[in-house]
Amino acid sequence: MAVVRTHRYTVVTGKLAQLLEQRNLVLRGIRAANAAFTAATLVRQEDGAYLDIWRWESAEAMHGAPASRNCPLATTAAALTTEHTVLDGTVLDER
Repeated sequence: MAVVRTHRYTVVTGKLAQLLEQRNLVLRGIRAANAAFTAATLVRQEDGAYLDIWRWESAEAMHGAPASRNCPLATTAAALTTEHTVLDGTVLDER
């Protein structure tokens, strides 16, 4: 069953372009290491925060992905954000 990991964060003022570049590198690395990573969607919310929703084919694939843990690129990207929270969930319905 597909799962998502939702990151919610704000971006340090003036660092959005840099974050987008770093995010792209992180996502490329994860995709290269794990074909079960199927999608990433970035949403800017009305309050200025961002939702970064990452989709995986299964919870096992998501939790076992080495590219998403202890990754220097991910650490660099995270340094450009504040108020970062993470929630995991299972996809129940899509239309």
